[in-house]
Amino acid sequence: MKTSYIPDRLIIFFLFALTVISCDSFVEVDLPKSQLTSEGVFKDFATADAALTDIYAKIRDKGILTGQNTGISCQLGNYTDDLVAYGTPTSTTVSFYNNAVLPSNSDVADYWNASYNQIYAANAILEGIAENISFTSQNKNKLQGEALFIRALMHFYLVNIFGDIPYIKNTDYTKNSLVSRMPAAAVYENITNDLKNAIELLPTSYSTTERIRPNKYTAQALLARVYLYVGKYVQAANEASSVLNQSGIFPLTKNINQVFQISSKETIWQLKAPVSGQNTQEADTFIFLSAPPAMTSLSDNLVNSFASSDLRRLNWIKEVKEENSVFYHPYKYKEQNFTSSSVEYSIVFRTAEQFLIRAEARAHQGDLTGAKDDLNKIRQRAGLLDTQAVTQSEILDAILCERKWEFFTEHGHRFFDLKRFNKIDEVLTGIKPGWKTTDRLLPIPQSELSANPNLRPQNAGY
Repeated sequence: MKTSYIPDRLIIFFLFALTVISCDSFVEVDLPKSQLTSEGVFKDFATADAALTDIYAKIRDKGILTGQNTGISCQLGNYTDDLVAYGTPTSTTVSFYNNAVLPSNSDVADYWNASYNQIYAANAILEGIAENISFTSQNKNKLQGEALFIRALMHFYLVNIFGDIPYIKNTDYTKNSLVSRMPAAAVYENITNDLKNAIELLPTSYSTTERIRPNKYTAQALLARVYLYVGKYVQAANEASSVLNQSGIFPLTKNINQVFQISSKETIWQLKAPVSGQNTQEADTFIFLSAPPAMTSLSDNLVNSFASSDLRRLNWIKEVKEENSVFYHPYKYKEQNFTSSSVEYSIVFRTAEQFLIRAEARAHQGDLTGAKDDLNKIRQRAGLLDTQAVTQSEILDAILCERKWEFFTEHGHRFFDLKRFNKIDEVLTGIKPGWKTTDRLLPIPQSELSANPNLRPQNAGY
């Protein structure tokens, strides 16, 4: 007798398994494959879909993209020129600010371990539904597309933070415990292939009005970024255009105070708060009400670089005074406390980035007029006059500045941009304590090198 009923213990086991593996290194995960890919667990779409939802919760709460002070929005902001850190010398935040990150740093280990565990969970879903014939093709494509997107997304951040890394495509513990690092170029090739496949599988529509699950355009937005980072400018412009051409879905939000609200149509993908009424971890991390701040504040270097009329300076930055001193904190996310219903979620992709991706890609191709048109859309939204840049070099410099003002304290953009433009040493030497050229990569966690010698050698400088 056939039934669609799934025992609660199987559902609980799978969700519990995803929770457990988020605490351990992927090279130490040895959960029975037969249980993770149990026919019972993956027979029902709702259960498999819930497992994907759980991965997004893990991405929000732990590792690279968390809005907590351990995530890269905070730590790479301190690592570059976005933020200034306060606190004791033993604080991981102070270590990032002083560019004194060691292979034993707990946040670095968390970036590595949490990301590979999220990848592991995505791979478990891909393996679990691969041979399942009970799903409709639409549901199966959606699950596979989202899992491929997650795998590509996490590897993207890992390769930009650590350089050469393993690209993990299965849940085979024996193989993964002995895996070697792959050249960054090969990692990018795998990311690109996963995203191309995801684009073919994902629907164009969102499953809810909140844009908390990636669709085809989300995968294209990431692929546009990937192509830009590897210097494939024609492809980067094409993918960004594919998103921007959906102007009815992703218009540039005119009111700058509404950009980071749940209802913003500029949002391409965001991470939902744990419960209704809760808002973002970013607001809790960055907002302080009295001075001096306990943990971090915006750097004077960043704040003073804005034009006084820039609406981002006026609306996305808030000052806190103490006698004769003034400190500043990010104010993109404004709701630090619970509200009657959630009003802000953590945004990972938004329309403004696609305009600046296409502007940069066009500039590199010699389409200076098109590049300026895209750049000026962002400037005009910020209440600024059109750029006065003329030459290709001037336009690219203007784009780098615009990205600094648009994406400060958002998921490490500043760090990645300075590296891409090959200006990280020029900008950070002298204003950052202890900056070295080798700081452009973080160290591979020492615990990983000890567990798996195939991951050696350690990144230069550590």
